[in-house]
Amino acid sequence: MKSPAFLRNPTAFMLFGATAAFCTYACMYAFRKGITAVTFEGMAFAGISYKIWLVTAQVFGYAVSKGIGVKVVAEMSPGRRAISLLFFVGFALLALLGFALVPAPYNIIFLFLNGLPLGMVYGTMIGFLEGRRQTDGLVAGLTASFIFASGFVKTVALTIRADWGVSEFWLPFVTGMLFVVPMLISVYALTLLPPPTDEDRALRTERKPMDGAERRAFVRNFRPGLILLIASYVLLSAFRDFRDNFGPEILKDAGVENPGIFAKTETLVAVGILIVMALLQRVTQNFQAFALLNGLMLLGGALVGLSTYAYSTGALSAGNWFLLTGLGLYMAYVPCNGLYFERLIASFRYVSTVGFMVTLADWYGYLGSVGVLLYKNFGHADISYREFFMDGAYILSIVYGVLVIGSFIYFQRRFRNEVTVRVTESVA
Repeated sequence: MKSPAFLRNPTAFMLFGATAAFCTYACMYAFRKGITAVTFEGMAFAGISYKIWLVTAQVFGYAVSKGIGVKVVAEMSPGRRAISLLFFVGFALLALLGFALVPAPYNIIFLFLNGLPLGMVYGTMIGFLEGRRQTDGLVAGLTASFIFASGFVKTVALTIRADWGVSEFWLPFVTGMLFVVPMLISVYALTLLPPPTDEDRALRTERKPMDGAERRAFVRNFRPGLILLIASYVLLSAFRDFRDNFGPEILKDAGVENPGIFAKTETLVAVGILIVMALLQRVTQNFQAFALLNGLMLLGGALVGLSTYAYSTGALSAGNWFLLTGLGLYMAYVPCNGLYFERLIASFRYVSTVGFMVTLADWYGYLGSVGVLLYKNFGHADISYREFFMDGAYILSIVYGVLVIGSFIYFQRRFRNEVTVRVTESVA
């Protein structure tokens, strides 16, 4: 499809692309996160809270989706991206309809089916945005969407339930239906983006689908650094997802029962992260930007622990604590959802695709999320969600920092060695 002439203007292209990415991924959240807005209070299956079963099933489906996506997303050609996105969300919406129609507890399987395709949406969308001079700004728009959309969808779902009288079982499907048309428009907008230019490829390296041999070669080439980075990401994504899925329970235990707080806190976080990520576009030296991203990740991890300590001593209110933990988690989480790997590829001039690396990291990350859910809900059900999250915040801030520093040291040494080799070869 031929791109409109106005997209030849760099500013118009970035604003249009970031908006299209933001809207597309925000709409996807309506097909996934409506279930987290309600508690199914008083319902249980086999002695375990019904919502715990539902969230665990959905997250497990999402984790399996990431595993499938390591191959599907990495090998996807540009022409298949749009139709794949529509197939993923269509399948997820049908699963929500099944959840509404089939009685409990037999409808639990439909939450697994709902998560099964959605884990491939993000990696597919990265393919529209990576490998460009404006990628930092474009990905900032994309990642800001999942910070904002989580709270926004919860607020929309709770409003629907209060104003329309929709039952908890129909609520996820009705919420998703409201976003079908916006999703179609947003995906169409993504298809209008022109491919990377020759200048883009010179600055950020060419991006190509990767077959199995190419994926294995990439992992072997950077294995020590990737192991440390992915280990840190497992911790980060598990506790970010826990906060996202059980935000109502955490805040209720802290004495906060205002549904609008989700949209308020996550919108503030999204705006802050969007500004910081977009400013990175001004950094043209790729490894310098990579170093700054690592610094931002370390700062985010530290903020989670420090804000939790301040809350525990009474220096912070529950609402401000929830806001600051979200800011810290997303400061660390957002770079690994595109920009970290974008600048890594560009620094080492490695022809590959960010979609593969993001999906690979997410696969392990969501397996970790499932592990945390199982550990908390089936092994330590007597601990409140707030107390469990606070304990995890302290562990995260320390262990995460150590792993990120170790990973950066590895990549820094590799980069210096490669620069030395390039200089030697040019002199020779």
